[in-house]
Amino acid sequence: MPPSPYTVSAATSRPPGRPPGRKGELTAERILDAAEVLFSERGYAGTTLRDVAASVGIRIPSLYNHFTSKDSLYAAVLERVTGPVVELLSGLVAPGRGADDRDTHRVIEQIMDLLSKRPTLPRLLQHETLTGGQRLTPMLRTAFAPIFTKASEVVAAREDTGRWEPEQIPLLVLAMYHIVAGYFAIAPLYQNLNGVDLMTPEARALQTRFVAQVADALFSKAP
Repeated sequence: MPPSPYTVSAATSRPPGRPPGRKGELTAERILDAAEVLFSERGYAGTTLRDVAASVGIRIPSLYNHFTSKDSLYAAVLERVTGPVVELLSGLVAPGRGADDRDTHRVIEQIMDLLSKRPTLPRLLQHETLTGGQRLTPMLRTAFAPIFTKASEVVAAREDTGRWEPEQIPLLVLAMYHIVAGYFAIAPLYQNLNGVDLMTPEARALQTRFVAQVADALFSKAP
């Protein structure tokens, strides 16, 4: 069986410059790494703590030393993978930052680069989408809901969105979300169907240019 394109190593999950922690911290990192991959591939319902423990090479009692339940482990995984995205998007839609002052292409490049380093995130959110987001923690609801709202406000404030009705702006934001996140979510299936690896640097660069062109078309002034 080919290796999962979503395998995340403990080394890559640790923030740059952060020294290796104590044994317990390293074990927690390994648990989170394994759980992140399994939850993204199988969803919450399809993943057991036994699966996670087996992937790490520890016994379940050892796992409980770090996470008290499956819910707490899942919440920790979601918070870890969404943190960088929330931070990036929060900065992009911060108060006082007008849409016309942003370099749209640079923003797209940043988001694509971030998701290429954490391709498990779109698949985790896809599983949440299919289940109605029932297991999203209150923290994540609090973090993500204002971002979608603020993103809609920022887009609506652009001078070049007059071609869109006000009630269409949230749909425009959702469409861009699906174009970007959907690319990473479908990558494994697409490779199995067509033999094309969407995760290569060349493929991601092509998608980044495509998304930029889509944004240019969506935000161009009506003829």
